[in-house]
Amino acid sequence: MAESVSVQPDDVRLIRALQVAPRASFASIAAVLGATEAAVGRRYRRLRAEGIIRVAGIVDPGMLGQSKWLVRLRCRPGAVETIADALAKRDDVNWVALCAAGSEVTFAVRSWTREQRDDLLGRQLPRTAAVLDIHAAAMLRQFLGGRGHYWAALDGTLTPAQEAALGADGAPFTESPVVGRDPVRLTPEDERLLAVLAEDGRAALVDLAEAAGLTPGRASRRLESFLRRRVVHIDVEIAAGALGYRAGANLWLRVHPSAVKEAGRTLAQWPDIAFAAAVSGPHNLHAVAHCRDLDELFELTSDRVGALPGLQSLEVSPLLRHVKQAGTRLAGDRLVA
Repeated sequence: MAESVSVQPDDVRLIRALQVAPRASFASIAAVLGATEAAVGRRYRRLRAEGIIRVAGIVDPGMLGQSKWLVRLRCRPGAVETIADALAKRDDVNWVALCAAGSEVTFAVRSWTREQRDDLLGRQLPRTAAVLDIHAAAMLRQFLGGRGHYWAALDGTLTPAQEAALGADGAPFTESPVVGRDPVRLTPEDERLLAVLAEDGRAALVDLAEAAGLTPGRASRRLESFLRRRVVHIDVEIAAGALGYRAGANLWLRVHPSAVKEAGRTLAQWPDIAFAAAVSGPHNLHAVAHCRDLDELFELTSDRVGALPGLQSLEVSPLLRHVKQAGTRLAGDRLVA
């Protein structure tokens, strides 16, 4: 963490505490960290203002019956910035990055309807003159990222006792299908509540209740139901670059079908990996890596990824610029409110 001039060890401990218990009160976090409630509140507000973290309620489209796709666009030189920025403005696109030395845009899309998805992937993008090639892969199983789990780079920052005091139960994360088998139907009140939570994952119950037109008690029960059913998860977005992780890369793996689950679960346990999912297409496993430098990325891909059972091929595509992650825009290596 010494590589970042603005992130101190106490900052990192607070970020980890928020990963474990994102809606815990500042008083509860302060008691665990051995600090004052006022100091924790000031530190949190500074980290937010500096674009290092953002706590947001992220609705899982799969629990609403929507599919998720990873798309790779090969573009003409000089056009990728414009295309990436246009994609990042869309509500149904929650992750955008420039890769392959600036000739490729990779993005994740979830569409409210099949017509919306087909319009973007089947009509709008193919008609864009600067787009040379499109490859869209359906996400089949998510091993890391999204509901129920978080980037493990900060594991060990707090003691097991501290994490238990914050409410961590130590249960291993179990991946689940990308699209839920029993889709949830949101009411207008639900949508208003979730809209406030998307802006601030730590929003007070009175604010959620006021926005939804509910009593605080009913708002609390609705939120607990959504969290339990994994309709929404409280995500702590971290600007990896601000913590010194400046070499990111898309990893596209071709693994023997019988080894995909094992490989995905193994990737999900590594602190270098921020996202891992099984996908359709010639590469059946996709991951996003965050390393401190290119040499560390080389060690990861050659020593560990290269040794995964069943691995048949690996493509490493360094991230030139991260434009959007989990619905949050980035400017340089910082999150933009």
